[in-house]
Amino acid sequence: MASIRTVSLSLAAMAAALSATPLLADSGMIAGIDVLKTWNLVVLGDLTSSSEVEGRTFVGGDLNGNSSNYQIQAIPASSTGTPGLTVVGDVNGGAKNLNNGSGAVVGGNVNSGLNLNGAAQTVLVGGSISNTNVNNNTVTSGLASGDPSFSQNLTQQASLIETSMTGLSHDMSTQTANSQLSTSGNRGTFDAQPGANGVAVFNISAADLDKIGEIQFNLNGADTAIVNVSGGSITLNDNFLGGTQNLGEHVVWNFYEAKDLSLTTAWGGSVLAPGAAATTGNYIQGSAVFGSLVQNGEMHVGTYTGNYTPTPTDPGTPTEGSSSSSSSGGTEVPEPGMLGMLAAAVGGLMYWRRRRASAA
Repeated sequence: MASIRTVSLSLAAMAAALSATPLLADSGMIAGIDVLKTWNLVVLGDLTSSSEVEGRTFVGGDLNGNSSNYQIQAIPASSTGTPGLTVVGDVNGGAKNLNNGSGAVVGGNVNSGLNLNGAAQTVLVGGSISNTNVNNNTVTSGLASGDPSFSQNLTQQASLIETSMTGLSHDMSTQTANSQLSTSGNRGTFDAQPGANGVAVFNISAADLDKIGEIQFNLNGADTAIVNVSGGSITLNDNFLGGTQNLGEHVVWNFYEAKDLSLTTAWGGSVLAPGAAATTGNYIQGSAVFGSLVQNGEMHVGTYTGNYTPTPTDPGTPTEGSSSSSSSGGTEVPEPGMLGMLAAAVGGLMYWRRRRASAA
């Protein structure tokens, strides 16, 4: 997996710079909205699981917990070659089941062992692997000792995902609402009124969500319905009238301020909570991004398929006397330090592109 070295630009600027760089597609990196389309579950830190994921999983820290299952659905092969399970750290606890030829990439050690089920799989491990029957599969370990960039690239990919997911969540949270939540008794109806770009935006609070117990969505042809929910502590315990089917493809619940999130009922729609320590007790139908996760409920496919594009922001006119204004006085120019960091990011992309070309 090719990668780049990320730098600490502002969240929105970094995500926009990387998504606008043509080299990104050639580098094998995945960022921005494509993260939601590629993975069923993304955990930026540690995942502790006793459940299953129907689609692909990315874990930026360690994968812990009792026996758990990955890619239990026979989904189409990824155009980027993304395996069913990617873990940047170690895999610990009970044996993990990889299904339907999913394959895996692990940056650290596989201490738990893997059960490789279904079609032949390829498993690449930076450290050691134990308790795994290879059979007709291809299992290679010790890759980090022969090439330190193996683990470094995974770490850098995780950093890019974290940066771009935090930036995406912030961008969505700044969108102006064009649709409203209406309530009647215990029922809340999300009546989408998409704009010309096909995007409907709802801005509500955690208190608003707590007041209702049943949710109904009227997408009205919306390509993407963003539900921005403010609040640091979130409990998801509502029922969905008409079920959760097909909501994950078009609805994104953006918990942009959440620090802790608890889910107790089946949830319809993709969930974006990159800063939250989450616990699930029932399934989510859609893509999901968490800071860390204790997973006791399944992740179902129905991952995001919409075409949301972050809105370019107008940098505005600098205040009088600002040294960052252009000679025409109209547009703010990035400070030299930011330009340097952007150059470093683009330079890293070019480096990895040249490296891959020379190895071909």
